[in-house]
This record gives sequence, structure tokens and C-alpha cells, in this order.
Amino acid sequence: MTLPIMPEVYKQLLDAVDAGIHVIDMEGHSILYNQKMSEIEDMNKEEVLRKNIMDIFLFQSEEESRLIQALRHGRFHKNAKQTYFNFKGQEITTINDTFPLVYEGKRIGAVEIARDITKLERLSRENAREKRAAGFTFDQIIGKSPVLREVIHHAERAARTSSSVLIYGETGTGKELFAQSIHNASVRAAGPFVSQNCAALPESLIEGILFGSVKGAFTGASNHAGLFEQAEGGTLLLDEINSLSAPLQAKLLRVIQEKSVRRIGDVKDRPVDVRLIAVMNEDPAAAIQENRLREDLYYRLSVVSIIVPPLRQRKQDIPILTAHFIEKYNERFQLGVPGVSDQVKTIFSSYEWPGNVRELEHLIEGAMNLIYRDETIEYSHLPLHIRTKFSGGAPALPAPEPEAAVITPKPLKTYLEEVEKEYIETMLTRNNQNITRTAAELGVSRQSLQYRIRRLRSE
Repeated sequence: MTLPIMPEVYKQLLDAVDAGIHVIDMEGHSILYNQKMSEIEDMNKEEVLRKNIMDIFLFQSEEESRLIQALRHGRFHKNAKQTYFNFKGQEITTINDTFPLVYEGKRIGAVEIARDITKLERLSRENAREKRAAGFTFDQIIGKSPVLREVIHHAERAARTSSSVLIYGETGTGKELFAQSIHNASVRAAGPFVSQNCAALPESLIEGILFGSVKGAFTGASNHAGLFEQAEGGTLLLDEINSLSAPLQAKLLRVIQEKSVRRIGDVKDRPVDVRLIAVMNEDPAAAIQENRLREDLYYRLSVVSIIVPPLRQRKQDIPILTAHFIEKYNERFQLGVPGVSDQVKTIFSSYEWPGNVRELEHLIEGAMNLIYRDETIEYSHLPLHIRTKFSGGAPALPAPEPEAAVITPKPLKTYLEEVEKEYIETMLTRNNQNITRTAAELGVSRQSLQYRIRRLRSE
């Protein structure tokens, strides 16, 4: 039986092709847009079909659209890279074949066949930004607890050599600060410091990013130096190295042992002089047991092992860290917050800090977004999950001494909230309920003012 070639069959075939296909008619309206192109450009077919191409993409003029150039002037583009934006403002980078459609000697439209390299392009830019001078040194690591000082001394000794280093610690403990400090204290300080989170790389692209590629190795590939070559003479930090696949871990082990790298599609090895620092946020022993880390790679990386302690094991550093972060955000937000209340200090010392130093910094930043003028950070400024945890168990503040004047007793928090509410309502009335003008006069952000209004009016 002969298969009937019908429009629905054509549609199924086009949607099955692993390349984006976009066809426009002589008026510039989209008449064909397959499933792969919809995925590449993150637009539904309904948002594209029967609409003018200049309404779908953020081109400044028709000259920027290769489809329009093919339609108007019969221009051909073969394997040409193009970066553009859809109407949502999303950036897209593709390798395209673009050409006019001709029937019986007449131009009747234009077609573009696209292969997506958006992720590869973004990662290449991110890697270029990551190639930078390391900013931290050991004297910038904050804390005086014995457990932290011991780790710092250990890392300082490791900085004297070029051996591989494995840094293990929970999320938010400051592992990269130690990596940058080791680099800056070493003879490689003048060389590049290249940092890459391995978990952020898709499996299909990670090998090219790590080891480089030569032109033609895969679709969209060019002569590109990988991270090892980019870090020549310096330090390469690979974060979450246990997220790499077993074959890539094996290739990484070969590069470390042989001190050379072979780009994808190449036939020659290139010598590299790089110090490797690997970072993990889980126990290496557990990762090995669960086959997420090759045992031979672990032994090669852990010539020097550094375990960064969690914040719950160095709680005497919390007041120092708190003061540091308040100073940092006072400067950034143009505030004059003097510190935290006694009740908040007690909560900080009782809390387990699962997010470690990073959680403490984010908490301080969030609280200072709610501060009015130069207040002390109070219990009411803390995030909901902490207030909920300590709602019944947070130590009460000592009762204040009785006032000489006769007043109606009420909790200080209630009194301050009433004053704040009355003042905000007065300022809103003065500005005809205009949030932006009121926020400017109060010296707070619009977001902070909106939060306060919602909170105070709901009470």
C-alpha cells in the first residue's frame, strides 16, 4: 500500500527532525514552524504562525533578520552563527542555513534551518568571566575559633606547593574562599584563577568546556581552548567534581597524571601546567561508596585534603561574622544599623545554620531590607522559618525598669509598630498614596515599603 503524502504526514515528519525549521511567505508571515524550532526559541507555535517575523523577534530593523534578507534580496547563509532575541527578551544563539524558496523561477518565501548552541555560547561567556584574578586571601577569612584557625594554617602550608587539593565542606561554608586564598598565597598567584561549577554544565557540553575542541569536532564547534588551557600557569578550581560522569572522571584523571590535554576532535596532546583544586559538598567516602566519585581520582586529588567546618561547629565566630555582614550592608544600603538585639543574638547562637555562613549573610541582608532608618535588627526582622522555629522558645528580653511617668503598659514591639504604622499612613496621605514618592521621602526601597504596608495593615 502506498503511503499517502498529506499535510498531516509532512507535519509529523518536520516535527520529528532534530533541527529547527522556520518558513515565512512573501509578506514575512510565518507559515511553518516545527517543534524543534519551538524548543530552541522557547515560543509556542500559536505565538509564531501567521504573524510577521518582525513582530516575533526583537530586531532593530529588517537588516538584522537573515530570513528577511533571504526573502527580500535572495541572500544565502550557510553554517552562519546568529544571536538574536525573541519577543520575550530571551537571547538565542544558533548555527543557521538560511536561503530563499523558489518555485517556477519565482521567489515565494524563505526558510531557516537552525541548530541550537545557546547553552554553549552562554557557558563560553561564563567561563571567560570566570577567568579572573582570585579576590580572597587568608587574612580575609573571618573567624577566630580554634577549629577554623587550624584549617587556615593547614591551607597556608598547602599553598607552598603545587600539589592537587581537595576541599570538602557543606554548602555555604566558604570553600571557594579557601581555594582563592591558596592560589593567592602560592607561586602561581600571578597566573589565572579559573573557576567552574561542574554541576552547572550539561553533559553534552561539559567535555568541550573542560578540555577544549577543534573546528568541526561537533555541530557549532570551533578552535576553543578548554579550562585547563585557560588556566595555564595558574589554578583551576572545579566545584562539585562528583557530578561528572565516570568516563569524564577517567579522562580528568589522565589529564592530571600526564599533565597534558587533548581537545575534542584533535589528534595531538597539549602540555598543561595547572594546579587543580577540587571542591565537594558531600563526604568523599560516601561519594565513592555510592559510585559518584572514582576512588583512583579521589586519591589523585586528595594529596592535600581540607575540611571546612560548618558554622554550627564554630558558633563563637557568629558575632564576628554578624558584625562584618552588618557593616557590609550598611555601606551598600546607606544605613546605620548598629547591630542585633540580645534576643536575636540568643537565637543566632541556638540555631543550627544548615546553610552555614552564606545563610547568615543572606539573613542579615534580608533583615536590613526591612530596617527603618537605623534600627537594631530585631526578632520581627528575621525570616519566617526562623521566627516560626523560635516562636515558643526564644528567650525573652529582661523586663524593662518601670518608667517614672504614668503610662499605659504595652509591649515595646506593639508600641513601635503602632508608631511606624501611624507615620507611614501619614506619609502616604501626604503623597496621595503614591508608593514611589513615599518610599523616597522615607529613605527606603519601594519593595521594603510595600512589605511594611502589607505587614502593618494585616495586623
